[in-house]
Amino acid sequence: MTITRSTRYALYAAAEMAMAGDRPVTVTEVAARYGIPGGALAKVFQQLVRAGVAVGTRGIGGGYRLARPASRITVLDVMTIFERPRTPGACILHDRPGEQCPRSSVCNLHWLFEEVDELVRCTYESVTLETLVRRVGPRPPDDGAGRPVPVTLRRPPD
Repeated sequence: MTITRSTRYALYAAAEMAMAGDRPVTVTEVAARYGIPGGALAKVFQQLVRAGVAVGTRGIGGGYRLARPASRITVLDVMTIFERPRTPGACILHDRPGEQCPRSSVCNLHWLFEEVDELVRCTYESVTLETLVRRVGPRPPDDGAGRPVPVTLRRPPD
């Protein structure tokens, strides 16, 4: 399964907001951390705000925060803002996506793809942003602009 670039950017943004808690997250820091264009990311943040997933604050100290607790926002909530659901009865094996498959009544594969789609959807629906960021673990230090700071490992004295 593939997802659009906007969906990927939105998941990065949502994860960053979830990790930040009450601290606002800026377009600049997320764009720098993931190496993505700030203009495209700004549009994604605007869509997250319109959809009620995020809230934005202008000015110094501003940025974006989640509109609800990370425990109440699922990966599916974020994805459905940017991804169109597959048309019921549409088959990924059919040459014309979005149209009813003319072989669905005789095809032995159709049920499999319907089942996989449902499993994927249920998985995305079961994972909250809180769960997603908890699995990431602690973040390495950065320079405040999202760029990692080199860590020097020292040997303990003998």
